[in-house]
Amino acid sequence: MGGRNFTIVVVLLGFVVLALNSLYIVRETERAVLLKFGEVVDPDISVGLHIKTPFVHMVRKFERRVLTLDAPTQRFLTIEKKPLDVDFYAKWKVIDTQKYYTATNGEEGRAEGLLAQRINTGLRNKFGERTFHEVVSGERDLLMTDLTRDLNQITTSEFGIQLVDVRVKRIDLPSQVSQSVFDRMKSEREREAREHRSTGRELAEKIRATADRQRTVIGANAYRDSEILRGEGDAEASGTYASAYNRDPEFYAFLRSLSAYQSSFSNKGDLLVVDSKSEFFRYLKQGSDK
Repeated sequence: MGGRNFTIVVVLLGFVVLALNSLYIVRETERAVLLKFGEVVDPDISVGLHIKTPFVHMVRKFERRVLTLDAPTQRFLTIEKKPLDVDFYAKWKVIDTQKYYTATNGEEGRAEGLLAQRINTGLRNKFGERTFHEVVSGERDLLMTDLTRDLNQITTSEFGIQLVDVRVKRIDLPSQVSQSVFDRMKSEREREAREHRSTGRELAEKIRATADRQRTVIGANAYRDSEILRGEGDAEASGTYASAYNRDPEFYAFLRSLSAYQSSFSNKGDLLVVDSKSEFFRYLKQGSDK
């Protein structure tokens, strides 16, 4: 009885193993091919539960979703032979499972290696046709678009892979080149600064000379006008004095004498030595005679 039970258990286990090797599931995120002794017999298995012949058929599954290739930094030369360190990535997915399996044996790492080689070659060719300025300026987007279109034809036909997009994350100059470029840019900026300072000094000298000339002209004109006004004032004053003198010469002489007395004896300590019979004391003597 024990041997019979053991046989039943063995048979059941055999059925389980057979079922596990006969049934398989393809999920929505997967693509799969069916192999018969290593040869592809069904290159595009639909999603769902399927049956295969154990030990005869084998199923290889691949990722259906878009994958990312993050390549290591590569160095390329521009048309001017300037080296650039380029860091890029690519988006890709499997669209032809038979070609993909044939070219890569279904290994994702191998597929990324082949893609990286093609992209490196394409970037090297594209960079070699452009100048440094074109690579780092707005033409970079056009470069990536052209590269993606050209490479997609190759990867689709050779590997069954659709290259969705290729993008450059960063473009750097090598450290030794960066320092030389920085030094050259620094010397150019210093040269421009010297030119601007020289131009500024030249303009300042011109402005200063113009201002000095205008100041001299304005000063001369002002002095001329002041002298004219002073002469006119003196002439008017002389005319006024003459008119007043002609009206009453005696009174005018008296006012002039008072003004002279006031100027001569403005302080208490002032001392004036003059002959008493001088005309200067004429009006003072008239007062004493009275």
